[in-house]
Amino acid sequence: MAATNASDAVEPDQTMSETVMVGKFYGVGLGPGDPELMTLRAHRLISNAAVVAYPALAGAESFARAIAADVITQGAREIVMDVPMTVERAPAQAAYDKGAEEIASALEAGQDVICLCEGDPFFYGSFMYLFMRLSDRYEVEVVPGVTSITTCAARAGMPLVARNERLTVLPGPLPEDELRTRIEGAESVAIMKVGRHLAKIRSVIDKLGFADKAMYVERASLPDEVVLPLREAPEKAPYFSMILLTKGADPWL
Repeated sequence: MAATNASDAVEPDQTMSETVMVGKFYGVGLGPGDPELMTLRAHRLISNAAVVAYPALAGAESFARAIAADVITQGAREIVMDVPMTVERAPAQAAYDKGAEEIASALEAGQDVICLCEGDPFFYGSFMYLFMRLSDRYEVEVVPGVTSITTCAARAGMPLVARNERLTVLPGPLPEDELRTRIEGAESVAIMKVGRHLAKIRSVIDKLGFADKAMYVERASLPDEVVLPLREAPEKAPYFSMILLTKGADPWL
């Protein structure tokens, strides 16, 4: 048997001690707000997490963290991404750049990172911006969550689609003309991000003659939830509000 060159020999214990496993990145959907609407998998991952990350409006508390507050373990490291709410995209992108760097540092140190996501990570979720920055370098698992659309429909007692009907999802900030065109051609509609656009949206629906078929829901599943016919909705709406409109046939017939 040939002798092993001493310079090539590596002690097994030394190899193991110098090898650091890279952590895994999880995007965990929390649901619409009620902590009891978190999935069992989301609850388990968060409760065992050594590192959690989440977005927060700059200068304000994080809604995502508030949902999971009772599940986060004491002593867990928290990576907070302060995201400014501005029309310009650059400040928010810079916040996600910084957050991705901090998350990558934890992953490189062998720590799994749980990113808390309101609703579902891939449905209008800010997690997708982190996913685009990190998924080509690290293992990522997306844990789906209960969406605000299905929650609002449940709270309003309003079936959205039946048989071969189509559901159209529209963001409230769309221009008035485009909203009108898309609602006209739809069968069932969920309009999200209502907020300061409520008056415009209500006017479009009223002019189309569908006001009696529309429901308004704000802060679905939370203690201060509001569910009303659109005609009775308040003059002002929070960001977390939605309008549901069904124009199809009665699903029970």
